[in-house]
Amino acid sequence: MSTDEATETPPEQLRTSPLHERHVAAGARFAAFGGWSMPVEYAGGGVLAEHTAVREAVGLFDVSHLGKVGVTGPGALAFVNTVLTNDLGRIGPGQAQYTLLANPDGGVVDDLIAYLTGPDELLLVPNAANAAAVAADLEAAAPEGVVVQDRHHDLAVLALQGPRADAVLTAAGLPLGLDYMAFAVTEVGGAEVVVCRTGYTGERGYELLVPTAAAPAVWDALVAAGAPSGLRLAGLGARDTLRTEMGYPLHGQDLSSTITAVQARLGWAVGWSKPTFQGAEALRAEKQAGPTRVLRGLRADGRGIPRAGMVVRDPDGSEVGVVTSGTFSPSLKAGVALALLDAAVTEDDEVTVDVRARREPFRVVRPPFVPSHVR
Repeated sequence: MSTDEATETPPEQLRTSPLHERHVAAGARFAAFGGWSMPVEYAGGGVLAEHTAVREAVGLFDVSHLGKVGVTGPGALAFVNTVLTNDLGRIGPGQAQYTLLANPDGGVVDDLIAYLTGPDELLLVPNAANAAAVAADLEAAAPEGVVVQDRHHDLAVLALQGPRADAVLTAAGLPLGLDYMAFAVTEVGGAEVVVCRTGYTGERGYELLVPTAAAPAVWDALVAAGAPSGLRLAGLGARDTLRTEMGYPLHGQDLSSTITAVQARLGWAVGWSKPTFQGAEALRAEKQAGPTRVLRGLRADGRGIPRAGMVVRDPDGSEVGVVTSGTFSPSLKAGVALALLDAAVTEDDEVTVDVRARREPFRVVRPPFVPSHVR
């Protein structure tokens, strides 16, 4: 369930994926994202068709902009476990874990996936815009013998998501039978590929870590294998509507250096019983006292489409929060949002959102907005 943060970077400074020419050939529309030029949508359907394909059939995403940070050496696992919030003692080699890097005040530097590839060997996949900060933070704290390596140029990341994902993998000759948040190493055309039962859409699916040079061949193989299953290429536009329907947070909007795991209701990604981790004192104090604001879901009772930054009000018109992520849900045909609200606002409360000078009615709900099928 790795996340992304949109950024503004001059076009000439943007990185491109090793699959960039494939996207150009497919008629992709590009946008700057996390310092990269990435496909937002493709010709022949756009965001709505791509979103629907993932919910009903299968979609293929290029998410190579995500960071890749290797941590190896004697004591690497124990060291990383004193930095990240979740407890790596809960998993073993061949398993992955959603976790956070917090700052001393408890705010979220980044949310990421940790892959335990060996007893003292990890691959961390942070968000594109935060990868350098995560690597620098770990490198500054690493004890002698532990090596932190930026592997951004080594690996591409492909995401195959949707109810027919298994059929596509079978047709491509890739391994199945993985539990959720587990991974296996296989070979495709002589290249070592890591197949992971992870994703950011709420559907059953896989993420593939592929050597950069082999990425075009693996992409082509998946496209060919997926044709009978109705596979559609999908860009970051559909990725955003899919993750919002699931209530998955996006760093830089729903998570940030000033929005904590407690406020974002991510306490399940914190190893509270661990002796220590970065930001532990602040997060434990906030948990004990109770947060003053909480990230909750909003669903439109009318036709309003919420967007990040819009003000949320109670029935009396008093400001009680702000939308952090908002969109039109293609599955529900209604507006949905994540909003940081005063702790006194609870589920099933009626609120309004200031949408283009109108106060549109919404109801506070618990995400996900649509059923999850990840398992």
